[in-house]
Amino acid sequence: MRRLKRPAIVLLLVAVATLIGGAADKAKKLFSQGQDAEARQSYEAAYQFYKQAYDLKPKDLRYRTSFERARPQASLALVHQGQKLRDEGKLDEAVALFQRAVAIDTSMFIAQQELKHTLQMINDARNPAPQAAGPPHSLERRLQDASGPVELAPISNVPITVKLTEDSKVIYQTIGQLAGINVLFDPDYTSRRIKVELNGVTLEEALEITALESKTFWRPVTGNTIFVAQDNAAKRKELEQSVLKTFYLQNLSQPTELQDVVNSIRAVLDVQRIQQLLSQNAVVVRGTPDQIALAEKLVDDLDKARPEVIVDIAVLQVSKDKSRTLGLSPPTSATVALQSNLNTTTPTTTGTTTTSTTSSSGGLELNTLGNLNATDFQVTIPSANLSAVMGDSDTKMIQNPQVRALDNQKATLKIGERVPVATGSFQPGIGGVGINPLVNTQFQYLDVGVNIDVTPHVHGDREVTLKISMEISSVVGQSSIGGISQPIIGQKKIDHEIRLKDGESSLIGGIMDDSQTKSLSGIPGLAQIPILKYFFGQTTQDHSEDETVFAITPHIIRGTDVREANQRAIEIGTANAIQLHHVVAPAPAAAPAGQAPANPATPGQPGSQPPSNPNPSAAAPSAPGGPASFLFDPAQITAAKGNTFVVNLLISGAQNVYSVPVQLNYDPAKLQLVNISNGGFLSQDGQAVALVHREDETTGSLQVTATRPPGAGGVSGQGTVVTLTFQAKANGQTPLTITRGGARDPGLQAITVNGAQASVTVQ
Repeated sequence: MRRLKRPAIVLLLVAVATLIGGAADKAKKLFSQGQDAEARQSYEAAYQFYKQAYDLKPKDLRYRTSFERARPQASLALVHQGQKLRDEGKLDEAVALFQRAVAIDTSMFIAQQELKHTLQMINDARNPAPQAAGPPHSLERRLQDASGPVELAPISNVPITVKLTEDSKVIYQTIGQLAGINVLFDPDYTSRRIKVELNGVTLEEALEITALESKTFWRPVTGNTIFVAQDNAAKRKELEQSVLKTFYLQNLSQPTELQDVVNSIRAVLDVQRIQQLLSQNAVVVRGTPDQIALAEKLVDDLDKARPEVIVDIAVLQVSKDKSRTLGLSPPTSATVALQSNLNTTTPTTTGTTTTSTTSSSGGLELNTLGNLNATDFQVTIPSANLSAVMGDSDTKMIQNPQVRALDNQKATLKIGERVPVATGSFQPGIGGVGINPLVNTQFQYLDVGVNIDVTPHVHGDREVTLKISMEISSVVGQSSIGGISQPIIGQKKIDHEIRLKDGESSLIGGIMDDSQTKSLSGIPGLAQIPILKYFFGQTTQDHSEDETVFAITPHIIRGTDVREANQRAIEIGTANAIQLHHVVAPAPAAAPAGQAPANPATPGQPGSQPPSNPNPSAAAPSAPGGPASFLFDPAQITAAKGNTFVVNLLISGAQNVYSVPVQLNYDPAKLQLVNISNGGFLSQDGQAVALVHREDETTGSLQVTATRPPGAGGVSGQGTVVTLTFQAKANGQTPLTITRGGARDPGLQAITVNGAQASVTVQ
């Protein structure tokens, strides 16, 4: 059994080692794939690879740090993709990305916010929330039901012509009757007789002229009612509407910028009730509707993203060193010395006998001077050196930093080291006999390397003014000062202010050092002879060039967003009262009585479509006892792209109709209005009909008012009110809908008329 167990254990250990080794190799491969994905900025893929590697080797710190670093990057990348899809209207796809972002990093609060916001948008679109009811939510319901500023919406847009010399109250009432609005007067109103001549003006123009002549002012109470009072500060403060609005500024980054906006609104618009909230970058304003509208314009004009510039800086340093040494360096000195083995004889006298003793020493006695010869001296001559050396070095250094800065904000870039430099020392005032107190030395640190300060200012003509300070420094040596070794710092610096176009490059500084050195050494006289100088002398030549060039190129990556609407001048009333005047397009002149209306779509013209019923008055029988109704004839229209077609707007079951104002909506991308003409219903007794229309081509809104002349009675029955001619612009199906409409009797009382809708198919 033991023999069988040993091979099994060995096989098991081998299998475990193989699995461990395979897991390690797989984790390493996944980690490498994650690094490649991260380099390509595919953060979600990098996160998945790092996560798999971390799951295989959870104790490896490299895998853990990479996994933790990639987690928020992947979550943020998904949030940005989801925001882009949501802006494109793809809400479901955006929700899926936000959910993946939350699953990757649950601490990414912005992902949870965006997910909640998008889900709320989907819920609001699919299930409109009913208004809250009941006492617990009465305040919320009141806020939801609150309307915006009241705007005057007259029933009739017929140009007003009035020539009266009458009491101001009578003139106001006359204008109100012509436009179909109610006029109320303040109890303290003082009437005065004035003369007014109005020729073809709009309702607001007529009211403004009358108010100017009578020293009064008016304000809308409802869509068809105005209130007139005497024009003075107390009455305006008492009666003018107050509107509250909070403006959230998106592009301001400093408290002073928000304060500048508040000061502008307060000073220019004379708004006293204004409050800024620094924590929210918001401004709360209370004022009249015109003041709030102008405050919104000022906020739009001033809340602009500051221009931004990327500055490419190239620091070019070129160094060239050449050296040459040629010639023979002869000996220029000789040394003569006595031999070290020189014999010295010393006489010794004993009694009457004199004995000479000879010894060897390094000294020289006077007795031996007479016995010296050439063998007693040693002459030493240095060796001669023959040199033929040439050196040539070429050094190039390019530094290309990139600095990104906001308009009028300094950006600083420092690349290098901080070197300590002694600035002073002091000795504490303590000590005694035999005590040497310590000396404290103070240091400061200097930035050595490449130091760049850039302050850009963007002009409106795509030019940039740059205030630049650039410095290149290095430690070139050491110097001992007061026993302290101090660094010697070489410096190249330039302070410059230039104006460049976007993308234009400029060399703002060129510093060149050229040093040439030539030296000659050798035997005097012989070393100066042209040919012999190479045998009795040595020549050394050094040539050093050092050039530094600064090149700078600005790139505007965010320009000044100033639109035409920001520069347009607007009339805002007088110094005492700020008021906006609305521009109304002039109404076309009414067709003379008995003249047939023009119709550009003549029978037989290619693309024209005649009405399906040649007798519109018989198209819809009236319903006795029921309300009047609008109808389109035909109700189903098919037209070819590029062609025109005609549709009649009918009224059925009408009783005593004097004026017919209607508003129609259509898709401006598919249809274009060509012409509007009188249909004949209101002119069936031969009276001239004033036809006024106003069109907004951007939204596809058309307002049409057909009115009988003043003093004429109403008409009854059914028939065509107006004939509309459209041109088909793009393929598709679009409705033609009456969104608001009715009729008026000669007393300008409203008559209920049911709406209608037609379907237009462009092929």
